[in-house]
Amino acid sequence: MSRIVLLGFLFLFFSCKEKLIKEPENLIPKDKMAAIYYDLAIVTSAKNTNKQVLVNEGIETMNYIYLKHNVDSLQFVESDVYYASNPLIYKEIYQKAETRLKAEVKELDDAKKEQRKLDSISRIKELTKPTDSLTTN
Repeated sequence: MSRIVLLGFLFLFFSCKEKLIKEPENLIPKDKMAAIYYDLAIVTSAKNTNKQVLVNEGIETMNYIYLKHNVDSLQFVESDVYYASNPLIYKEIYQKAETRLKAEVKELDDAKKEQRKLDSISRIKELTKPTDSLTTN
């Protein structure tokens, strides 16, 4: 019985190594795919926040992504499908994009905190500003 279980695990292990999809000729490199996924997340957020601004400016989000990264839709789809067929690589790419997004969020949060701090200091200075006794009649 243990031999059957062992053979089953070995079969599963080696069958997972098999490539399901052939690598496309114009495969987008992993780092560039991570950058594309990052931009897709930003653009999707913008669309979900206020789509009308994008419509008013005539921005088609996917065309913007393709132009920015100098790829075409077929190249993107083929690369996406290829990477999706390799879960470990796909996860690595998404983690790079996620790490970059988290760093941006942290940077924005830090900037907001600093701005609030500066605003508070300005308000305190205004409130504690000595008044001129000659002008208060």
